[in-house]
Amino acid sequence: MSIDCRTRRYCDREQLHRDQIFDELIPEALSSHAGIAGRGVLYKSLPPLSLSVDGRSLRLYVEQGVLRSAEGGVTGDAVATLGAEALSDLVQDWVTTMGLAMNSRVKMIEGGFGEWIGWEPVFRSLFDGRPVHEAGAIRLVDQRGGALDLNRSFEIDDDPREMAHFLEEAGFLHLQSIFTEEEMAEVAADLDRSIESARPDDGASWWAGDSQGVQQAVRVLFFHEKSDTLMELLRDKRLQWLSGLTGDHLSGGTDGGGWMGAEGLVKPLDIQSGLSDLPWHKDCGQGRHSYYCNGLSIGISVTGADEQSGALGIVPGSHRANVQTAGKDESLDIPAIKLVTQTGDLTVHCSDTLHRAHRPTERPRKVVYTGFKQPLLSGDAIPEVSEEQQRADRARLTNVQDRIAGAGGEAQDSEFVDGAVRPD
Repeated sequence: MSIDCRTRRYCDREQLHRDQIFDELIPEALSSHAGIAGRGVLYKSLPPLSLSVDGRSLRLYVEQGVLRSAEGGVTGDAVATLGAEALSDLVQDWVTTMGLAMNSRVKMIEGGFGEWIGWEPVFRSLFDGRPVHEAGAIRLVDQRGGALDLNRSFEIDDDPREMAHFLEEAGFLHLQSIFTEEEMAEVAADLDRSIESARPDDGASWWAGDSQGVQQAVRVLFFHEKSDTLMELLRDKRLQWLSGLTGDHLSGGTDGGGWMGAEGLVKPLDIQSGLSDLPWHKDCGQGRHSYYCNGLSIGISVTGADEQSGALGIVPGSHRANVQTAGKDESLDIPAIKLVTQTGDLTVHCSDTLHRAHRPTERPRKVVYTGFKQPLLSGDAIPEVSEEQQRADRARLTNVQDRIAGAGGEAQDSEFVDGAVRPD
C-alpha cells in the first residue's frame, strides 16, 4: 500500500505572472475541470469570488452548473485582494487560502473570511482535478469489507498489514505502550526545563495567554536539541519501524535519519489566546499538499490524554477528502473522535488528516511531536532555504492569529482566529 498522493515536484514550481494566470492558466484549467469545480461551489453554497490583483480583477462564478471566469467584479461578490506572487503560489498549491492569510498576503475587502477559506477545495478542484468532498463519498471498511472499528488501538507486535490498512482507510493509528513511564518522565523533566528557560523573543518557542493575560511558553521548537533522552527515543526501533509501515520508505530528518526533529508541547489550563489548543486543521493547511502529502505526524504521549486533559481530535478518513484545510468543513459528514492515550502511547496521523487539540479542562498534559516524510520524487530538488530562515519562519507562527485577523472580512469573529478557546 501507499499513502503517497503527490502530483507536483518542488523543482517544477515557477513564478507565474498575473496575466499569464488570468489569460492562460485559469482558462486552461476551466476547460478541463469547470464541471467538477462548479459542482463544488454549488455544493458548498459559496458566493462568486473576485480576485483583485495589482489593478486587475477576475471573477469566478457558476453558470448552468459549471465554473466560469469573467473580467472585473460584481457588487455582492466575495472580493480578495492579493499580489501577483501570492496568486502564483495559490494556483500552484504552494500556499492555501489560509496560508496566504497566515502570512499577511491576502485581504478580504468584500465578503467573509470563511468564504475565502471555503474556496480552498474549489481551487484544488479547478487546478488539480480533485472533486470537492460530498456526503457519502468516503466509506471506512476493514480488510473483510465490514465497518472499520475506529476505537481500535494497536500494539507494536500486531500484524503490520492490519495497521497499514487501518492507516490507509482512517488516516490515523493509536499505538499503545511504546515507551516506558520512566522514559517519559525523563522527557517530561527536559521539557519542563526548556519551558522554564524559554523567552518570548528567543525564536524557539510559541506563547499563549491565560484569562489574566499572563503569557506562557506552550511549545518548544527544536526540542530534540534540548533532550538527550528524546534524541535516543527518536532513533529507537520502537519508533523507526513506522517509517516503513506504508511501503513508501518514508524518510527525512535533521541529521539524515528517518525523523524530522521534534517539538515539545505543554497544554496548560485556562488558555484564552495564542496557539496552544489548535482548532481543526490539516498539517498541509498552509499549502504544499500536492508536494509532500502524505507524510506521517507522530505524537508521543509524554503524559496521558483523555476527556479532561485535552485528547487529540481526529476526523477519520478526512485525508481522503478534498475539504478546506482550516476549520471543520460543514460538508464533511464523518463524525470526529477523540484519541484517549496513556503515558508512552503514540498517535500517528497522515499529514492530510483533519485533527485538532482539544482544550484540557481539569489537568494539563504534555506531548512531543515528530514525524516522517516522503522521499523526493525522481529528479526533484527542494529549493534551498537556510536553516536560520526555516527556524525563523516556524517561530513567527506564534502570533499568527493577529495576521489572520488582519485578512479582514469576518476574520475577527471567526473560528479561525479564536478557535483555540471555543468550547469543544
